[in-house]
Amino acid sequence: MPSSRASPPSRLVLPALDALAGPVLVVDEARKVAALSPALETALGGTLRAGTPLARVLVPGDGVEPLETLLTEGREASAHLRVGGRSKAVRVRALSLSQGPRSSGWVLLVAPEPATGPVRRAELFHGLWTQSPELQRVFRIVEKVARTESSVLVRGESGTGKEHIAHALHALSTRTRGPFRAINCAALPPNLLESELFGHVRGAFTGAVRDSPGHFRLADKGSLFLDEVAEMPLELQAKMLRVLETRSVIPVGGRQPVPVDVRILAATHRPLRREVEAGRFRADLMYRLRVVPLFLPALRERRGDILPLALRFLEELHQRGTRRVERFSPGARKRLEEHPWPGNVRELRNVMEYAFVIGEGPVVHEADLPPEFSEARASRAPATPAASRDVSLEPGRVEAALAQAGGNRSEAARLLGVSRVTLWRRLRDLNAAAKR
Repeated sequence: MPSSRASPPSRLVLPALDALAGPVLVVDEARKVAALSPALETALGGTLRAGTPLARVLVPGDGVEPLETLLTEGREASAHLRVGGRSKAVRVRALSLSQGPRSSGWVLLVAPEPATGPVRRAELFHGLWTQSPELQRVFRIVEKVARTESSVLVRGESGTGKEHIAHALHALSTRTRGPFRAINCAALPPNLLESELFGHVRGAFTGAVRDSPGHFRLADKGSLFLDEVAEMPLELQAKMLRVLETRSVIPVGGRQPVPVDVRILAATHRPLRREVEAGRFRADLMYRLRVVPLFLPALRERRGDILPLALRFLEELHQRGTRRVERFSPGARKRLEEHPWPGNVRELRNVMEYAFVIGEGPVVHEADLPPEFSEARASRAPATPAASRDVSLEPGRVEAALAQAGGNRSEAARLLGVSRVTLWRRLRDLNAAAKR
């Protein structure tokens, strides 16, 4: 009798196991097959009869490691599952089913062995982890350009790791013993941004009760990171250009230039060329800042990193808490892999912290994910024709809303009266059009 149809309860329980844990093989206390789930039947292209000795169908590794070790130690291991004269490479982990002090059997969690071929090597680079060849190529460029004094402009969406790259450029440079300073150009009003960058003298404005050196002077002999540099006001861009040309700053309210020795590293989520064409950014300053451009791929463009990164974040959370998460349910895995990740790696980290706090046990389930995951699925609808698009999503209005919200996309979406997902899609379309 086919094991997956052994009894009416099995027809309910086994599909439920599929949904919770993926393909499973149930083994009784005598080390014989009791049942297998529908998903495992499909994956194997066949079934197993109840009562078949497990040793006849499952061979751990290359047959060197004892089957008993796989059952008793509970760790994941490579194995071969033999069905209908065929052998399939799988990864297996055994969970003991206990009744009191004795074991009543095991549930074997079965996953396909990763495909053979070129193995993607993971790399941790100054706080950025990836298996993506595209991002690893960026790392190699960083290593080369760090040894120079060239200005670098890092392009990438919010949460892709632009500041990590800036730190790497500084750490790998000859300026590593000097200071590293960072300032977000979108976070301050123009008058305050000028004072923060160039400093001010006592009495320069109301509240200036003492001299302030400013970021340029504080970064002397080191590196200054200008995040969201495209948000810098035009009048301040002219002063920035003068600083780069003369290698000196004049504090607000001061008269005498002060020499500075600083390497500029800048970042933006907007294409500076488009900002120049729109008259919002000076072309001469762009050429000064954009000597070496670097482009960081979004998380959705390196989907192979999503689940490994998520598990790394969960392991970090385990170090601070008591829960240990070992895997995702099939439903949660599907939602994570399909999510557009508008907030990139930063958003993924936050989602994992939410799931870690809300859920229980070793498995992250779909219900443990934040509300927007179920809302996004429920609100999917056919794309709106370009001709009937809401005027609130015109490029100028989108950029104005982002500027007003200080780069916060949730707040910008609220100001525009659209969902965050809708705003993300519009930004994706605008970014693709800018690259053409």
